[in-house]
Amino acid sequence: MIDDLVHDKCGVFGIYKHAEAAELTYLGLYALQHRGQESVGIVSSDHGVFHLHKAMGQVSEVFSRPETIGKLTGDFAIGHTRYSTTGASSLINIQPFLITNRSSNLAVAHNGNLTNAVDLKNKLDSKGSIFQTTSDTEVILHLAAVSKGKTRLDRICDALSKCRGAFSLVFLTEDSVIAARDPQGFRPLALGKFGRSYVVASETCAFDIIGAKYIRDIEPGEVLEISDRGLKSVFPFKPSRHAYCIFEYIYFARPDSKVFGENVDKVRRRLGQALAKEHPVEADIVIGIPDSANTATLGFSEASGIKYEIGLIRNHYVGRTFIDPHQKIRDLDVRLKFNPVKGVLNRKRVVVVDDSIVRGTTSLKLVKMIREAGAKEVHFRVSSPPIISPCFFGIDMPTRKELIGANMTVPEIEKYLGVDSLRYLSLDAMLSMPALPKTTFCHGCFSGRYPIKVPPVNGKYRLG
Repeated sequence: MIDDLVHDKCGVFGIYKHAEAAELTYLGLYALQHRGQESVGIVSSDHGVFHLHKAMGQVSEVFSRPETIGKLTGDFAIGHTRYSTTGASSLINIQPFLITNRSSNLAVAHNGNLTNAVDLKNKLDSKGSIFQTTSDTEVILHLAAVSKGKTRLDRICDALSKCRGAFSLVFLTEDSVIAARDPQGFRPLALGKFGRSYVVASETCAFDIIGAKYIRDIEPGEVLEISDRGLKSVFPFKPSRHAYCIFEYIYFARPDSKVFGENVDKVRRRLGQALAKEHPVEADIVIGIPDSANTATLGFSEASGIKYEIGLIRNHYVGRTFIDPHQKIRDLDVRLKFNPVKGVLNRKRVVVVDDSIVRGTTSLKLVKMIREAGAKEVHFRVSSPPIISPCFFGIDMPTRKELIGANMTVPEIEKYLGVDSLRYLSLDAMLSMPALPKTTFCHGCFSGRYPIKVPPVNGKYRLG
């Protein structure tokens, strides 16, 4: 997938008891940059005194000066890198959020999306709560603030018991780091060990960058407190059927990560292999849309016997351009990011593998570029089914009317893209690729069936 476009909401990171907590959090967020490039923040605790720095931009931009990190003293820290799904893209919504309540500090970083946030906010509003942001994450802090629980852990558990939807969270208190995951386990969250320190992160690639050891996933429905007393694990929610987001395997997670207990690279290879078996084609070469489809393309090549080639070069240094977006410079956005390798594509029957198609506009431009580079035939293969419904659990997915898979048949999309053939992986094949049972996955964006109650879609609730 390319800028066609869906985004994951966020990446979170936390570390308990290390002299360089902020520096290690910076590195962890650097590894999680793919989960959100809009804003970033770190908050540290130094014997109960909290230090916070956050701003719009990527990790390397926001923390470009050593003195910025140097001011974040203390041996506890949490961090967040964001792409907005609930709440506007603005300074007030940058996480982590930090509040003072009952004479103590509490900070939180959130990956996910609360499906009942509006109802909760209205109830809190009516009782006098004053909101500073438009983010669903702030609702959690207000719920904790008004809770009658005896301990901080009790108040957090009480607050989360009222929340519905997806939440993978790290909290920072004056003497602990607390990790929590919703009962369905929509979004990943892992626990690691770094010397005598504990770390928590959205993906294990954040452990690798600092040399931490993966221990296990935070379990769905688990709230884990890390303090001087050790690890305290509680399960305050009613048990629910797991609903891991299948899109983590298809697109979001880095291939070098382990999420939901399985290596992403292995799952993506199997997706590509299954795609080749379901939809064989005669061709000279197979190429992938870099970078997220590279691994599935390797699997397709292995299963089909078609030679793998690098047919598109991606420019990884594209930032904001000076070009006025209203200027009619055709295909400039795609050409800034990709360039075809003409010597590879010329006079070849080409299979193009991508992990998904959202609106189809970028795919259309890429197919045009590949044909202009001399390809004789272009066959498009997608390692997931058509996306037909929006996501309510932490992915910034376009509305149904913007999704090409919801509004066109496969033959119609094939004609629109101008390809010789277009085929998608079937839903059953996709769900059988991870080693976990298929009943454990949320596939609402592909099927329109959701594992829990969601906000109305065209006036009705859709349940799985």
